[in-house]
Amino acid sequence: MVEYNDTLNQTFKALSDPTRRAMLESLRTGPKTIGALAEPLAISFAATSKHIGILEDAALIRREKRGRERICHLQRGQLDEAQAWLDRHAAFWSGALDALETALKEEDERDE
Repeated sequence: MVEYNDTLNQTFKALSDPTRRAMLESLRTGPKTIGALAEPLAISFAATSKHIGILEDAALIRREKRGRERICHLQRGQLDEAQAWLDRHAAFWSGALDALETALKEEDERDE
């Protein structure tokens, strides 16, 4: 039976949305207020808060209260876990494609 990692599922769900990916990209340069994250995306504060909640649930960002502002910080842990998962699958496909290429070359050499 395949075991599913709920945290990893949340990570990929969060990454599936282009607005959330844009927010994460923006946070690569440093912490931002919710308003600063919303501004280039031309979305409402409510929509921004919803996206931030999904990113928080996936542990991709954390929110800090600083006075009246909420500052968002990128958290690398879950991105590193997602990257490790992708790397494992990329290694499998790379090996499978290399084996296919070798088999096709051998077949071409036999046909000559």
